[in-house]
Amino acid sequence: MDIVCLDLEGVLIPEIWIAFAEETGIEALQATTRDIADYDELMTMRLETLKTHQLGINEIQSVISGLSPLPGAAEFLDDLRTAYQVVILSDTFYDFARPLMAQLAWPTLMCHRLEINAEGTITGYRLRQEDPKRRAVEAFRSLNFRIFAAGDSYNDTSMLGAADVGFLFRAPSNVKAEFPSFNATDEYAELRRLIDEAATR
Repeated sequence: MDIVCLDLEGVLIPEIWIAFAEETGIEALQATTRDIADYDELMTMRLETLKTHQLGINEIQSVISGLSPLPGAAEFLDDLRTAYQVVILSDTFYDFARPLMAQLAWPTLMCHRLEINAEGTITGYRLRQEDPKRRAVEAFRSLNFRIFAAGDSYNDTSMLGAADVGFLFRAPSNVKAEFPSFNATDEYAELRRLIDEAATR
């Protein structure tokens, strides 16, 4: 009985904050968990930047509405779901992810919520729990599931370490260098092969 746990941004969909940064020209919003490991530090910087530029949820959702899953992601996910239960564990927000989840045929998603006032200003965020990806994997394992996990960033590494087998997918060189114990690949077909190989052990 196996579950595959996947990160979302950078694995199946584009990095939403990078897309928004490119649209607005605000360089500070290019930073992701690939660059800043401390998620609270990263989000505090993002919210302060949005406030400075008087941007809110409406502007971000407008950019998201024009995004699509990464090339090959939907097909990879559809194929993967024929053999495994799949759960998306992400540090994104339901307020961001919904349009893209529709394009991926509504996989199970566990992520966070934004706090948004009546004017559409993002005033804060609520984490589902601390280190939620790792804790979800540990919970699944406590139910006697075997877990294979894949992600691309610093914030995925505790999830990968808690899984029976973890993989880095399209991770930047700095993350690969710091975590050489995880097999790394940039291709969906190779990731599927690695998952299948691990499942036969």
